[in-house]
Amino acid sequence: MARVLLVADEKQSRYGDALRAVGHEVTAVASVQQALEALARQPYDTVVTDLLLPGGDGMDVLHHTQERYPGIEVVLLSGQDKPVAPEVLQHAVHRALATRELQRENAALRRHVSLLETGQRICTTLDREQLADTARTAFQGLGLAREVVLFERDVSGRARLLAQNPSGEKREDPRLAFLAPHLEGAREVRELECVPGPWPRALVVPALNGEELLGHAALLYPGAPPEGITEATDFLARCMALALRNLGRISEVEDLAYLDDLTHLFNTRYLHLVLDRELKEAQQTHGVFSLLFLDLDYFKTVNDTHGHLMGSQLLVEMGRLLKGCVRDHDVVVRYGGDEYVVLLRHTDPAGAHKVAERIRRTVEQHRFLACEGYSLALSTCIGVASFPEHALEKATLLDLADRAMYRGKRGSRNVVFMAEKDLEATPPARYSQRTGS
Repeated sequence: MARVLLVADEKQSRYGDALRAVGHEVTAVASVQQALEALARQPYDTVVTDLLLPGGDGMDVLHHTQERYPGIEVVLLSGQDKPVAPEVLQHAVHRALATRELQRENAALRRHVSLLETGQRICTTLDREQLADTARTAFQGLGLAREVVLFERDVSGRARLLAQNPSGEKREDPRLAFLAPHLEGAREVRELECVPGPWPRALVVPALNGEELLGHAALLYPGAPPEGITEATDFLARCMALALRNLGRISEVEDLAYLDDLTHLFNTRYLHLVLDRELKEAQQTHGVFSLLFLDLDYFKTVNDTHGHLMGSQLLVEMGRLLKGCVRDHDVVVRYGGDEYVVLLRHTDPAGAHKVAERIRRTVEQHRFLACEGYSLALSTCIGVASFPEHALEKATLLDLADRAMYRGKRGSRNVVFMAEKDLEATPPARYSQRTGS
């Protein structure tokens, strides 16, 4: 039934027999000191102690047990000379054990409620940074970990850092390089040893949404992971996977909102978003960036001669051509009609002019719609404006790049112009109907 520590002197045999008669395993001691030593050696479900004892009294045993072993119930017997009846003692121990079990159930219920509430917060988080912080804190608290490193899978299936404990160090963390190779395709909970840093043991938990592996949680410990955390960590990992899946779907929808239907380049909505971010970063870091504003010369004749279907195909081809002329982290935007804007990150005016010339020459030498049997020769005018040399505001930068491009349209075309003060404004008709000319 239960493990009982009986602390009594003359009544030890009588009380021990009464408790053993109902199936309890009884360890009997006769003094306070012996009781403290017995409690330190092994766990008990309850303590039954007489009030009057050699070397102290039952209150000493009660206080010690409550302070050191709060999960153990104590039955304190009367200090009267008359022994307690066996059935009364049995009932008192039964009630103490029932109280202990109820407290355990309540504690378990509180843990489950806390786990469910935490999981709900993780599942319903639609902000990546907030998800990282919420999930990391939850794994660290409920998994009893010293530190937590969270990973998500990128589009290629590789592990990518999602969150780790805050650190003032800016050097590369060797733990990430150690952990990442062990996560490739790992779908089972596993323990790792020899992790670099102060916590050499790791418990790696996969974040699965059904059969889809979306990430991992690496819980770091000084030794073997504690027992009894499997249920909590597995549940939290599944909640993290669901949140990552939701974020992925939102990202897919956002991507559609920021893509041009025809060319699948970014659209003007995304241009304004990324320009706001680039301006903020450049202002904080004293950085530079440049804008190229360009359109195709005499594009209208393509539509008039070969039809709008071929014209649309040419615009798609032009988009591919532009992306081949810039770096992966630069941003190519279809602005409207046959007009494009290119954001060149960390690029000063001289660098931007070189890129613009490369684009101009590439367009000039390219033969459009060759696969369709037309092999058309076209050219482009490009205007260049840079932050902070030409302007400090988004609208002014775009306007100056547009004006520089329009200056080329009024001249020889097939040319690159740098932004200057007092350039002629782009005619209003080009704002209302940007279809090329």
